[in-house]
Amino acid sequence: MIQIEQTLLSESLFEEDFVCNLSACKGACCVEGDSGAPLTMAEIDRLEAEVEQILPLIPVKSRQRIRETGVFIVDQDGDYVTPLNEGKECAFTVFEENGTAKCGIELAHNAGKTSLLKPISCHLYPIRISKLHDHDALNYNQWDICSPACKLGKELKVKVYQFLKTPLVRKYGEDWYQQLEEVDQLLSKDNN
Repeated sequence: MIQIEQTLLSESLFEEDFVCNLSACKGACCVEGDSGAPLTMAEIDRLEAEVEQILPLIPVKSRQRIRETGVFIVDQDGDYVTPLNEGKECAFTVFEENGTAKCGIELAHNAGKTSLLKPISCHLYPIRISKLHDHDALNYNQWDICSPACKLGKELKVKVYQFLKTPLVRKYGEDWYQQLEEVDQLLSKDNN
């Protein structure tokens, strides 16, 4: 693990390649898995305040699910997560005609309906953050549904952390990200 400020980073963020390939995976990360997207308390507050602007953009069954459960549930691990539709896709998922899953929260944001971009856990994927006392531990979550993204990342020579620059800056800031790039340069020198 590499430490930058109050974060601990897995070396795989610098070693593995990744570029999301939505045309190949069709947004499977919005559908697969046994739990919804992890949410922060600040995101829950914003979703609760702005959900009425998001609901018209998502499917009827999703609206019903959110009206039944609210914008979050507590999963089996005790985490706050988005509700799922019948144990499948996130209740905020919108499917395009070609079957590609998109984030309804992000669609609402892009339409100027909400200030919330999308949950940071989704924006950062495939990085998952675990809380360790005073630190955030950032790990690369390898999942077979993302093999097209790994393949495209290798072809384009884009590391996990590089692909996720925008959400990493959103979460930790420009100065922190600059330190990340400096660490990568040092690691690259050590490997040569």
